[in-house]
Amino acid sequence: MENNFKMVAKTLFGFEELLERELIQLGAQDVKSGVRNVSFVGDKGFMYKANLALRTAVKVLKPIHSFRVSSEKDLYDKIYAMQWEDYLKPNGTLAIDATIHSELFTHSLYIAQKSKDAIVDRFRDQSGERPNVDLKFPDIKVNVHIDRKQCTISLDSSGDSLHKRGYKTATNIAPINEVLAAGLIMLSGWDGQTDFMDPMCGSGTMLAEAAMIACNIPPNLMRKEFAFERWQDWDVELFEKIEDSLLTKTRDFHHKIIGYDKAPSAVTKAKENIKNAQLEDFIEIKHEDFFKTQKAGDEKLHMVFNPPYGERLDIDMEQFYKDIGDTLKQGYPGTDAWFITSNLDALKFVGLRPSRKIQLFNAKLESRLVKYVMYEGSKKGKYMK
Repeated sequence: MENNFKMVAKTLFGFEELLERELIQLGAQDVKSGVRNVSFVGDKGFMYKANLALRTAVKVLKPIHSFRVSSEKDLYDKIYAMQWEDYLKPNGTLAIDATIHSELFTHSLYIAQKSKDAIVDRFRDQSGERPNVDLKFPDIKVNVHIDRKQCTISLDSSGDSLHKRGYKTATNIAPINEVLAAGLIMLSGWDGQTDFMDPMCGSGTMLAEAAMIACNIPPNLMRKEFAFERWQDWDVELFEKIEDSLLTKTRDFHHKIIGYDKAPSAVTKAKENIKNAQLEDFIEIKHEDFFKTQKAGDEKLHMVFNPPYGERLDIDMEQFYKDIGDTLKQGYPGTDAWFITSNLDALKFVGLRPSRKIQLFNAKLESRLVKYVMYEGSKKGKYMK
């Protein structure tokens, strides 16, 4: 227990509850939800586990110091006073990332620069050597977060955003972020107990995330590196033990995951990405125009997709969304259909009444995740306007 410490996992707006649930299921202690973040307590092994296994986390930060700050000089002095030699060698490398929510400080790049100066000056004054900045592969990545007058200094244990799973080498126009895709599937309540479809699959992100959820495969196994692998206390044996332990918890999947796209180039890219992720046993991708398809068989179908919107394609939005509604109504009885859109006006053209609407953000675009329940037989029209 004495080896436990506080961590903060950052996430997307609207995913806080999902991330909280993931952390509790993984075994985190003292889990508390914030805005776009969830704090928790665990040891070094749990930090490794969180980075490997969390689907809805973007970063896992390890706070190392917190203090009140009243000026730029105050910030410099307090960062200078920290024992940076515990985390970095004098000839090591670092990168600084600053997030500012304060009237006192307004320029995040300047704060990052000031923080870097304090760390470098401390080493130079004490040893005559100084660390260098390396933005791509630093030995430590320092996160400076200032909220009004409270400053928290953290080590970024993840490095690159955790949405960079490592399986996606080929992308389409405006591909969906992997964390967003996983979160949408989790919000839709899909549990791997029915067939799954993405009828506009693009580069295959939704399909890959669905397969990993269904089989309980840790999403970040394919990543080339986490930032903590460059830390002075990096424990490769412990990491491999955690990895092996997570792999023993994978499970069989007895349904189908199907992807359609009408662009041959998208189908090629999706197949390549699914192969990279070693998920081709679970996923079938076809070159199909969704608007010309019908559901195969009578089994329950769960559909989650990210249709194109104005920023991505030059299409007749009114007709496009009408076609989505018509295709679901006529061809997909026994289907729970979920999709995300930032074109809130276009939803009225679907011609069906959504049974749920969830507010989210896709990058900086305010969006809605909507659900349409398509009943079998005569109930099919129940949700029509």
